[in-house]
Amino acid sequence: MTARPLAFACAALLILAGTAQALPKRDMVESADPRAAEIGRAILREGGSAVDAATAMAVALTIVEPQSAGIGGGGFLIHWSAAAHSLMALDGRETAPAAARPDRFLDANGKPMGFFDAVVGGRSVGVPGLLRLLARAHASFGKLPWADLIAPSIALAENGSALSPRVYSLLSHDRFLSHDERARALYYAPDGTVKPEGTLIVNPALAATLRTIATQGADAFYEGPIAHDIIDAVQHATPAGDLAETDLAAYAAKERAPVCGLYHRYRVCGMGPPAGEVPVIEILRLVEPFDLTQHVADVDAWHLFAEASRLAYADRARWLGDPDFVAAPVEGLLDNSYLAARARLIDPAHAHDGLAAPGEPPTKHSDLWGDGAAPELPSTSNLSVIDADGNAVALTVTIENDFGSRIMVRGFLLNNELTDFAFAPENDGKPVANRVEPSKRPLSAMSPSIVFDPDSALALVVGSAGGPPIITDVAKTIIAVVDWHMDLATAIALPNVDNRNGATEIEAGPGADALAAALKARGHEVRLWQRQSGIGGIRVTPEGYDGAVDPRREGAALGD
Repeated sequence: MTARPLAFACAALLILAGTAQALPKRDMVESADPRAAEIGRAILREGGSAVDAATAMAVALTIVEPQSAGIGGGGFLIHWSAAAHSLMALDGRETAPAAARPDRFLDANGKPMGFFDAVVGGRSVGVPGLLRLLARAHASFGKLPWADLIAPSIALAENGSALSPRVYSLLSHDRFLSHDERARALYYAPDGTVKPEGTLIVNPALAATLRTIATQGADAFYEGPIAHDIIDAVQHATPAGDLAETDLAAYAAKERAPVCGLYHRYRVCGMGPPAGEVPVIEILRLVEPFDLTQHVADVDAWHLFAEASRLAYADRARWLGDPDFVAAPVEGLLDNSYLAARARLIDPAHAHDGLAAPGEPPTKHSDLWGDGAAPELPSTSNLSVIDADGNAVALTVTIENDFGSRIMVRGFLLNNELTDFAFAPENDGKPVANRVEPSKRPLSAMSPSIVFDPDSALALVVGSAGGPPIITDVAKTIIAVVDWHMDLATAIALPNVDNRNGATEIEAGPGADALAAALKARGHEVRLWQRQSGIGGIRVTPEGYDGAVDPRREGAALGD
């Protein structure tokens, strides 16, 4: 089988990736929206740190990527301190209300609700974690005053920002957001149609909210008038939610031990559960014995990649959840002997027949868990920074589904993050690790990653948006850089292939039909689909920083 059809797909996507330019040598930012990237670069030019730039960009996404991210959501942040040679992993994931119960997303007949029946309204809203996450990172690694980091977004909200083609398209296809009167006034014309692409969206309510946060700090979001208005909006939504002011006041971003694994002597690090780094590392380690340097983006490579993904997602569904509630066997899942045994299940010539069973990692604590599934859909936003001192930030942020719960309060949208829990709390009479529980954080695919070369030097900062396939998108990009020696733009633009322990999903495009036929011949059930991943990152090279964003979105990588 030749790689020719897929090569055509690669070439078609590379046209979108743009032409190479001189590499910045001092610092760099990347974001899924160029206005956020401009803000991040300006912060670095003012002498700000990587955390400062990431904070300013993340807040700006509330305005320029309202469908994906913002202060009404949460995220995961990985920080590399060049001076201390240390990593910090911060968990700003949303939490369930104290009143939440495992049957939250079951209907009157005890069956899982339809996805949008669960998403729209107050039932799906978790405690937003982004601002407490950013404030904690800033307290440790910030250089500029907090208010200076919020100021660009205040100006953007007050003066207006143009409705981008991507946001316009998503608004045009959304069935629910216009039901919220505040969102309708902001994004829709009096006749109910979406305001034209390019319309200047002025958001004085958000500007006022951000001004309070700038002057009083992140705590002003979690207690006082802003918190009161959030709870009022959730409890008076249709359907109503049970979020309480005490839930907001109790929220804390958590520092967790980074999770790392070796791949061809490169050290790949990120956030463990409830984030997605464990299956990222599993995929890399499962393909490692097959030496993908001999299969550069060919059918053999995608077959092996899909089979490794199938096994990693099977483990994820069984074993992973909020580590404060689930004794997730992270060490066992990344154990050398365990991964070697799992890799032997991969047949280089034929796909696994049916669903793959989860493995039995050596450090598992219980046989009670049943397999879970949450109907996550693509959204989210990713950003990366390396500052003049060589410090780095990988940050992935989200409000979950496009436009979250479709509840707007004080100019920003609230998340629907609780639908990342498994809807069915039990499977075959066994509790699901990722079931709803009071004050618990749902499992996430977000995988902001920092990679170090064999000499332990910073090599790559990378992450992605896009729901559950974030895991495979990040793993694909690392493989393309490490094994195939691609520049970052080329690696990101490669067609996306994933298998979440079911059909092998192939990004539709030139060459996709030929690849699908080749994989079907190996026994894969194949699904072609259109999806917009949101991969972005910064690669360190001898010539400088190689920053790139996903050509499927609207982002930019900027540096000096």
